[in-house]
Amino acid sequence: MSSIAKYPFLRQDFAASLVVFLVALPLCVGVAVASGVPAELGLVTGIVGGIVVGLLPGSSLQVSGPAAGLTVLVYEAVDTYGLPALGVIVLAAGLLQLAMGALRLGRWFRAISLSVVEGMLAGIGLVIIAGQLYAAAGLKAPASGLDKIAGLPGAFADAAGSTEALASLAVGVGTVAVMVLWKRLPGRVRTVPGALAAVVLATLAVFAFSLPVATVEVNGLLDSIQPPGADAFGELASVGIFGTIMAFTLIASAESLFSAAAVDRLHDGPRTQYDKELMAQGAGNTFCGVLGALPMTAVIVRSSANVQAGARTKASRVLHGVWLLLFAALLPGALAWIPLPALAGILVHAGWKLIPFRQVVALWRSHRGEAVILIVTAVSIVAVNMFEGVLIGLALSVVKTAWDASHLKLEIVDKGAGPVQAHLSGNATFLGLPKILGSLEALPQDRPVELDLSGLHHLDHACRTALKSWAERHSSSGTDPVKVTGPAKAAEPMKVTEPERATVV
Repeated sequence: MSSIAKYPFLRQDFAASLVVFLVALPLCVGVAVASGVPAELGLVTGIVGGIVVGLLPGSSLQVSGPAAGLTVLVYEAVDTYGLPALGVIVLAAGLLQLAMGALRLGRWFRAISLSVVEGMLAGIGLVIIAGQLYAAAGLKAPASGLDKIAGLPGAFADAAGSTEALASLAVGVGTVAVMVLWKRLPGRVRTVPGALAAVVLATLAVFAFSLPVATVEVNGLLDSIQPPGADAFGELASVGIFGTIMAFTLIASAESLFSAAAVDRLHDGPRTQYDKELMAQGAGNTFCGVLGALPMTAVIVRSSANVQAGARTKASRVLHGVWLLLFAALLPGALAWIPLPALAGILVHAGWKLIPFRQVVALWRSHRGEAVILIVTAVSIVAVNMFEGVLIGLALSVVKTAWDASHLKLEIVDKGAGPVQAHLSGNATFLGLPKILGSLEALPQDRPVELDLSGLHHLDHACRTALKSWAERHSSSGTDPVKVTGPAKAAEPMKVTEPERATVV
C-alpha cells in the first residue's frame, strides 16, 4: 500500500504544519521571555504540545503550546516561588487535569459563563499590554497590574529622554505596525505569517542600523531544561502555592476547552471529545512539569492557522512539534538575533486581540448584566490578581443566575371600573416577596381583584403561602372574593375555601 493511500491527507497536513510552525515559533519565544523564563523553555512547551498532545485523542485539529493567557500567572509564580518551583506547579496542574478528565469533568467546563472567560482574557490582555509596553521601551515593569497601568505616563516620559529607550520603543511599535498592516497585503505575501515577518524585519532593522536594542539571551536547550529537584518540591509546604496550582489548572483547562469549542466551529471534521482533550492537556502539562518548562493550553491563534492552512488530521500538529524540535536542536543560536522589543510588540498585539471589544458592546446592548460581569472580571484581574479576579467573576455569575431565576414581573391593569387585574410572570420565589406583597397590598381594598398566575414558570412554597394569606385578607374586607388563576406548572394548586371568600378559577 502506497504512503499516499495510507495517509491521504499527508500533503495538506505537511503544508499546514509548516504554517503552524512559523506562527508558533515567535509566539513560543515571546511568551517565554514575557513570563520571565529562558526563551528555550517556550520552545520545549511547544514541542511537547505538538508531539505529545498532538498524538493523543481529544481534538484533532487544535494546537497546544505556551499561551499568552498564562503569561501573567507564570510570571507571578516564578517571581514568588522561583523558576525551579515552576516545574512542580505545572506537574501538579497536569496531574489534576488528568484526574478531572478521568472523572469526566471536561464537559462541565463548558458550563462556565462565557462572560467570565471573556472577562478573564480581557483582564489578561490588559495586563500583558501594560507590561509589554515597558519591555518594548527596555524598562522594568512594576509588579502589580494597577501599578503597570498607572506608571505608563511616567515610563513614556523617561523613555523620551533616552536614545536607547526610544530606539527600543521604535522597534516595538514597528513590529506591531507590521502585524496590523500585514493582513492588507496581497495573498501571496500573506502566506508568511505576520508575526514571523514582523520579527524578521525588526531583526534586520536592528542590525542594519546598529540600533542599541537588547536581544534574546540564549542559554542552550539542554541547559535550560532543569527538572524540579527536592528543594522545588519542598515549596509544596507553602499553602499559597496550592492556590497557584488551582489557578493554573482551572484557567488552562477552561482556555483549552473553550478553544476546542471555537475550533470545532471552524471545520466539519470530527468533534472534540472534551474529557479526552482534558486528559491530553494534562499529559502535556505533566510532561512539561517534569522538564521544568512552561505550562501549555490549546491556543486559538495556532489552531485557527492550522485549520485555515488546510489541515485535515492530527498529523499537522505533530509535524509542527517536530519542526520546533529541529529548530531548537539545530539553530538555537538564531534566537540571540531576535530583538526583545520585537517580542514585546508581538505580545502587545496578542494582548489586544484578547480584549473582546465588539462582544462588550453587543452584550451591553442586549445583556447588560453579562457585560457587567465581563468588565468586573477584567478589572478585578488587573486590580487584584488572576485567580481572585476569576473567582470574583464566577461569584458574580452565580449571583446573576440566582437573580434571573427569581426575576418576577407584576403588571396591574385597572380600567377604573370592574375588577383590578394583576398579572404575575416569571419565577416567584421568596426573594421577590417584598415586591409582590408591597404591590398587591397597595391595591384598593374596596375593589375586586383577579390575580393571574398562569405566566409563572415557578411558584415556591413561601410565595404560595404568602399569596394565599393576602387573598384571604383582601377578601375579608367585604369585597368580592379574589379570583386566582393558578400557574400552569405549579407543584400544587393554590386553593382557598369558600368560607375564606376566595375562589380558584
